[in-house]
Amino acid sequence: MSDVSTITTDEPASSPGWLRAIWVVVPFVILGLAIAWLISTDPLSSFRNGAPPVENLTFERTILGPDGIRTLVRAGGSEPMTIAQVQVDDAYWQFRQEPAGTIARGDTAWISLTYPWVLGEAHTIRIITNTGVTFDHLIEVAVPTPTRDTMSLTSQAILGAFVGLLPVAIGLMFYPALRGVGRNGMDFLLSLTVGLLAFLLVDAFAEALELSTQAAALFQGPTMVVLAAVSSFLLLMAAGRRHGVPTGLALATFIALGIGLHNLGEGLAIGAAFASGAAGLGTFLVLGFTLHNITEGIGIAAPILKKRPPLWSFAALTLLAGGPAVVGLWIGSLAYAPQWSALALAIGAGAILQVVVEVISLQLRQNAGVARSLLTPAAMAGLACGVGFMYVTAMLVKI
Repeated sequence: MSDVSTITTDEPASSPGWLRAIWVVVPFVILGLAIAWLISTDPLSSFRNGAPPVENLTFERTILGPDGIRTLVRAGGSEPMTIAQVQVDDAYWQFRQEPAGTIARGDTAWISLTYPWVLGEAHTIRIITNTGVTFDHLIEVAVPTPTRDTMSLTSQAILGAFVGLLPVAIGLMFYPALRGVGRNGMDFLLSLTVGLLAFLLVDAFAEALELSTQAAALFQGPTMVVLAAVSSFLLLMAAGRRHGVPTGLALATFIALGIGLHNLGEGLAIGAAFASGAAGLGTFLVLGFTLHNITEGIGIAAPILKKRPPLWSFAALTLLAGGPAVVGLWIGSLAYAPQWSALALAIGAGAILQVVVEVISLQLRQNAGVARSLLTPAAMAGLACGVGFMYVTAMLVKI
């Protein structure tokens, strides 16, 4: 006869729903009461020594047109601020502010000036607040800002297609020629994909950090970039592995998505550079962008070389990877702000990191999980060619 022992576990008794709801509401009530007390009694008044509030103003967008200059500014100080005077090239000018009055922390306002700017010359705008603090903005080369007319948008769409859609399509055209490669050839192509994506990852992250320093301080630029990149990576990893490890067309789609997000951020920066006159639109520069992006199409094709995807999927992959360049150019030239470009590039960097992880995972699976397969001559040559090609062609487009 055996003894039967019963193991019991102590579990907390479940509280009624209404009681749990009360314990959710109570902390918020206490917080609200504390804030109300702080505002009504102002216990910090004894710490004030008469110093003016900290003021910060960021120039987010400048529009040059036939009627003068318009600039969008964002306040980031500790208190609402008031713009008292505006100078252009050391001369005071009458200005119109929309909306008028003080600018609260985080809010924006348009400053309009009927200033006769000169094509091709540099101009300096200086904003003076009612406390005497000044904020300067340099227009390096004065050129008319693109307008929302059909011809301008069409021209930008053609440019975006040339630097985004065309090179990806050309790269995917190598698909039939690459289908017969052996194991060493596949190792080379997959490592080539990792190499070009690794370059895009570093390039996108560095550019996002650089742009984030131009944004208003309240956006906490570098922190925003890191959080956006990590969040993008984790979300795409979760989505990609929801139904198992992505392979074939699914992996090619994720590669196209990562490249597309990167091209969106680049399109924003290019459109803003052209609109502000920071870059001249030369044929050599456009051809450089095209050549720089051709390898992206080969990288998208690598995971589907052993498959026979439908013809429409190649058009869809091209549109997914290259189409965002068109959208980026439109937005960048018409409604640019540095924080949004930095955010787009950071999200793209996270997406590219997810693709790098998945491509390396595919490489390991095709070689029975042997890690040293990543160090074979074919794999190392592909990695070096991917990084090297992207680095050399990037010299043609850095402005």
